[in-house]
Amino acid sequence: MANNALVTGGSRGIGKSISIKLAAMGYHVIINYNSNVEAAQDTLSQIVAAGGSAELLAGNVADSTDFIKRLEEWQQANPGEYISCLVNNAGIRRDNLMIMMPDQDWESVIDTNLNSTFYITKFVLKSMLLKRNGRIINVASLSGLKGLPGQVNYSAAKAALIGITKALAQEVGKRKITVNAVAPGFIETDMTKDLDHDELTKNIPAGRFGKPEEVAALVGFLASPDAAYITGQVISINGGLYT
Repeated sequence: MANNALVTGGSRGIGKSISIKLAAMGYHVIINYNSNVEAAQDTLSQIVAAGGSAELLAGNVADSTDFIKRLEEWQQANPGEYISCLVNNAGIRRDNLMIMMPDQDWESVIDTNLNSTFYITKFVLKSMLLKRNGRIINVASLSGLKGLPGQVNYSAAKAALIGITKALAQEVGKRKITVNAVAPGFIETDMTKDLDHDELTKNIPAGRFGKPEEVAALVGFLASPDAAYITGQVISINGGLYT
């Protein structure tokens, strides 16, 4: 039986670095992506070239009914296997002031960043509970801790992820399943390329944006046996911007 890890939104940015890190740790990584096939193939190729094991799983996590069906198909195609590590990383931003925010921008962010976590975790959790083993890591955000103007939808979704993390950790701790969240600040990814780096860096004590690999290193630790006694925690990785 392999150690299988599912990384949602695992083909680009932080998700890509997490996929590569988990593969280097010996996990067979199921790399979820939505539409960017080229990026997904590139991530897969990098893992295989480094001697790791991975596969691709297409699907929009915001469409929970369809995505759970895809997970059921994976399970049927891999009898005896189960996902022992889940990284809920998929996320989108649709920034706007609340008074000007289209309803669709609220709904799409909540569906992608929050609702997907509920449905996917609920599915994966069944096998973890039976096996009495599991790692669940939710990628939250600085925005979910302090709130950021123009991100009412994103802040709400990420704050809710933190609530899920703390509550679920208490539900499943006796079954040797840990549930933690990481809360990145400003990280160099496609999601932050439109931000004013020079202006924002002035407020970061570390004097720079973080790197996806640094977030992946933290996720890797939480996914490792060394983190067996750490659960229900929200660990910030933001260069000292918010403590």
